[in-house]
Amino acid sequence: MRHRGMAIRIAALAVVTLVGAGGCALDPQADPGGTGGGLAPVGNAEQVTGASGSSQPDQRTDPVTTTPKQRTTATAPRTTTAPKPERARRLVNPTPQNMTRCAQGEHQREVEGYLARLGGFGKVSVDGRQSDADCAAIKKFQLRYDIRPAAGRAGPTTYDVAKRLANTDTSRCNAGSGTTFCVDLTRQTTWVMRDGKVVAKPTVTRTGMSGFATPAGTYKINLRKLKEWSDPYDVWLPYWQRFNGGIGFHETTTYLHNGAIGSHGCINLLHTDAVRWYELGSIGARVTLVGRRPGT
Repeated sequence: MRHRGMAIRIAALAVVTLVGAGGCALDPQADPGGTGGGLAPVGNAEQVTGASGSSQPDQRTDPVTTTPKQRTTATAPRTTTAPKPERARRLVNPTPQNMTRCAQGEHQREVEGYLARLGGFGKVSVDGRQSDADCAAIKKFQLRYDIRPAAGRAGPTTYDVAKRLANTDTSRCNAGSGTTFCVDLTRQTTWVMRDGKVVAKPTVTRTGMSGFATPAGTYKINLRKLKEWSDPYDVWLPYWQRFNGGIGFHETTTYLHNGAIGSHGCINLLHTDAVRWYELGSIGARVTLVGRRPGT
């Protein structure tokens, strides 16, 4: 009996074991791939669920297949509304500061007009608004006539010089044959003519101050020196060309555009012009001065 009971227990245990194995094989959860035929290989299960896959930077797509549980817990891709393009800011009555690196002066339009009349300084737009082209032309003008600072701003000095040069009438000079140095005392400008034609365009000058007015008239150059010493005023006079007593052309020793001062009768010139005038001059060359400096 004892042996028979033991046999019955062994048989029952075998049946339980077989039923349990069949249950695992038929459990739908044991076939993640949905292909049937038992447990899916571990590698396939990982591939389907992505459990062992390494995530890619800024991944934007869901895994290829997910279980219902995964779908409920997976983070949905964010949906964002594309930002509307920002409208360009419109400037009301844009000023030159918005258009160029150069500041605009109080005489912008007038200077543009004078430079357009004079020519030779670049393209300018006569509209009263500073532009890079206008600034470049004004700077070139300022450098030519030693207006400081040469920053491209149409200020009072630039306006004054441009106006004087643009309004100089070269026909006022009584120039015959040969070389004639002309001086407009009213506009404080000077130029050179040869045989009735302008060979050196009008440039700026500064003549005698109050009490030392440079007289109008026609004279001739009678002394020339690269550098003359002035005994009364203890100063060198570069590129000296004398034409009337102690009066003559020479390079200025001070800032030419300081209108508060003046010479003691001489014709002050910028360095570039003094050199050019000396090159064109000769003993006996005519000098014609017209008008009168304001305030003298």
